[in-house]
Amino acid sequence: MGFCAEVWHATKATRDAMDDLPFVKGLGDGTLPRRKFEYYMTQDALYLRGFGRALAAAASKADHSDEIAFFAKAAHDAIVVESSLHEGNVGAVAEDLQPSPTCNAYTSYVLSLAQTQGYAELVAGVLPCFWVYCDVGDRLMAKAGDLTGHPYADWIATYADEDFAKATEQVKTIADRLADRADDFTVSRMREAFLRATTYEWMFWDAAWREETWPI
Repeated sequence: MGFCAEVWHATKATRDAMDDLPFVKGLGDGTLPRRKFEYYMTQDALYLRGFGRALAAAASKADHSDEIAFFAKAAHDAIVVESSLHEGNVGAVAEDLQPSPTCNAYTSYVLSLAQTQGYAELVAGVLPCFWVYCDVGDRLMAKAGDLTGHPYADWIATYADEDFAKATEQVKTIADRLADRADDFTVSRMREAFLRATTYEWMFWDAAWREETWPI
């Protein structure tokens, strides 16, 4: 079993729990309160600033020219392309807006991978933000069918998009290649990075439903 197949299986319980989150259910059937969606979109925009830096770091660590180009473009898309989705829903997000505790923790985690671990671990840590969103987007699209009139059609269409699916497959291919040539210790750290980031994905949507704030 390859690395990606193994960690996808290992995170099944977490991913199943995502389907049961009221935020994800409401996003899919269109009943999600707009206030909660706008909270999520704002926090996601803040997260993507850090995620974009992590992708840029992956480009700097990559050892193949095509992977340098891929992650450099992915960093650009995270800031520019996906930001247009956020601005279309909540407007421009202020630079000094405070991230939620979960947003702060997830952003700090992926940036810590960029600063303290190798290319393989970083790729494994950014992979869930591609793969989980692609998986959820595809399944919400399948359930929704025709998105005409759906209040969150633009979000679903973005992550059920064919180009996003191709990008996801490329990150998976890179992760499998890196795991195949890595020693056992590195693979264990890759596995931990993937599992931790997947859990943060669950936490991010849960925090959006709760409209999480700092306690003090």
